[in-house]
Amino acid sequence: MLADRVALVTGASSGIGRGVALALAAAGADVVIDHPTAAESAAAGGVAEEVRAMGRRALVAQADVSDAGEVDRMVAAALDAFGRIDILVNNAGIAIAGAAHEMPVDLWDRVIAVHLRGTFLVTRAVLPHMYARGRGRIINTASQLAYKGAPGFAAYTAAKGGILSFTRSVALEIGARDITINCVAPGATRTPILDDVPPALLEEIRRSIPLGRIAEVADIAPSYVFLASDGARHYQGQCLSPNGGDVFL
Repeated sequence: MLADRVALVTGASSGIGRGVALALAAAGADVVIDHPTAAESAAAGGVAEEVRAMGRRALVAQADVSDAGEVDRMVAAALDAFGRIDILVNNAGIAIAGAAHEMPVDLWDRVIAVHLRGTFLVTRAVLPHMYARGRGRIINTASQLAYKGAPGFAAYTAAKGGILSFTRSVALEIGARDITINCVAPGATRTPILDDVPPALLEEIRRSIPLGRIAEVADIAPSYVFLASDGARHYQGQCLSPNGGDVFL
């Protein structure tokens, strides 16, 4: 499906990013595995080993996506290694809980920077190369919470809502080229981001989902593979939301 294409996945050392990187590799893509800090190097290296075990090429790249210089170096390394980027998955993100009236400004800024600024910076760095080649797929990670909100997560939901709006505006800029930009808005998914959620709250979340379960990463990754494929060539500025019925879009 994605034979010999090159994918750059941000935040790919764990969680949904890891699952998406492996799913794209299983579909035939070579993968650039971004991770934010040295602390994630071993995990990112493990993902690269799994990609190579599938017979695909892998490059590990450390970059804080909120830093323009680091983003430019990451993209340059990817282009140097593989010659092109066919698929960009903007997935890097963090979650910091706190009531709006109590959240420190620096924490608010950090959440917005990683999610929204990061999506902008990596897209800005990659788009000229896609324009030059006349093709490409960009997939941004939003969240079903961008639609419904969540108490204590105003920064996170605001960032995800911004990603949705950014996606739609860029979709209008792209025009008639064979380049698409779309979103995936996962529902609650069993990843490290849920590790600190109390079991009672997780159970409450599970009961609120019509399908009656919290998603596994394997439930989420196929949406990315589809949007990266030729089968999604008529999807532009859209959002797929594998959320178990938590939100109807």
